[in-house]
Amino acid sequence: MPLLRPTMVLSHHEIEERSLLRKLSLNVVVMALLTGASLRLYRAGILQFGWSNSWLWIAGTFLGGAAILFLLATLHLGNYPVRSWIWRAPLFAVIESAMEVSVSLGLTVLGLERIGSLTATMEDWQSSALKLAIVRILGIILFSLVLAFVSTLVRLVLVPRKHQRRTTTQTAVPTEHP
Repeated sequence: MPLLRPTMVLSHHEIEERSLLRKLSLNVVVMALLTGASLRLYRAGILQFGWSNSWLWIAGTFLGGAAILFLLATLHLGNYPVRSWIWRAPLFAVIESAMEVSVSLGLTVLGLERIGSLTATMEDWQSSALKLAIVRILGIILFSLVLAFVSTLVRLVLVPRKHQRRTTTQTAVPTEHP
């Protein structure tokens, strides 16, 4: 039995380099800032250029915003074990909501923030900033709890079955043919 494990020498081409998306998704601050800015700009674009009275349009734009929020949160949280989500999800939520409120402030100052068909004022921003922060923080925390439950359940149900299938096929005794 060797005292040291053998090492493998890899050439520069064999080393897997992380993509830019992977590097960004590992950083909680960057992902939360990206999420907050993209959500507020998505909302501003929808209200500025695509308003409709159709319930289908309203539901679609709401679901689009929720998809951006939860997909980017999942993209970050999926890099880490569920135990670390206890601090990562609330931190992500606080930074994301702070960024979204900041972008909203900037758009309000520039006269580009809208509330329905009207241009938002500073008084509108103050009340909507608090509501936005509460909804985003609670939404991300609840989503991460559901995601943690589902991913743990899948791991407990599917992984043992795969492992059990592998062991039964590996330990099967071959039958002799005449």
